[in-house]
Amino acid sequence: VQLQASGGGSVRAGDSLRLSCAASGRHFSTYGMAWFRQAPGKEREFVGHIGRSGGITYYADSVKGRFTISRDNAENTVSLEMNSLKPEDTAVYYCAAGPGGSSPVPYKYWGQGTLVTVSS
Repeated sequence: VQLQASGGGSVRAGDSLRLSCAASGRHFSTYGMAWFRQAPGKEREFVGHIGRSGGITYYADSVKGRFTISRDNAENTVSLEMNSLKPEDTAVYYCAAGPGGSSPVPYKYWGQGTLVTVSS
């Protein structure tokens, strides 16, 4: 499966932004989907994961209550709704397909990343 992330941009603290990830190829609904992010000079960080059917989600503590992941298996898309953005949310955001968990290691397929910049 090939992934294409989009929707990044520059916003102010407190604003909202919605990222999208479009998948091509077959069997999208058989993959759990996750979002990771990587800030300059830092390691890639888990943001959240959504199960294959969309019924189960879990998030990093740093974004819980502010970010929401959803997916549309008919459209082969997964989204990340980000609210109450903070400067520390500034990073390149990646979508990934894989079995789950907060480690990037098991995720086999990755999008190219989209930059989110939050100014104070």
